Amino acid sequence: MNAIHSTAACVIQQGERFLMVEEARGGSSTVFNQPAGHIEPGEGPIAAILREVAEETAWQVTLTGYLGLYIFHTPKGQTFHSHGFIATPGRFLDTPLDNDITATHWLTLAEIRALDAAGRLRSPLVVTRIEDALAARGYPLAVIRE
Repeated sequence: MNAIHSTAACVIQQGERFLMVEEARGGSSTVFNQPAGHIEPGEGPIAAILREVAEETAWQVTLTGYLGLYIFHTPKGQTFHSHGFIATPGRFLDTPLDNDITATHWLTLAEIRALDAAGRLRSPLVVTRIEDALAARGYPLAVIRE
């Protein structure tokens, strides 16, 4: 029986642009994703996403909403329960990024959709989370009790 992977991801918007990370995926290719990662033992989704955003982007953010729980099944049979968050950028920390992050980018939705069309997004949830955030489909952070 496969374990369920519990993750968190964050839509961070500044003006018309969204903060994205470019990640190494073996070989010379890279993929793009929202700041995201696994929830560690002893950690809740809010603590996890604040940690992941800082580690992957060197930004301290303010969470403004919870998009909900996204369930994704990969073609290889893995199941991910991904908690989606909305945040605004706060302070740039100027700290080193995680080893697998090659760069961060502020991209428009059109640029992100072009990456999706080119097969360069890590997950189909990237665009879905942005569309949900833009449509104000979020919930108060208080729905999560850590």
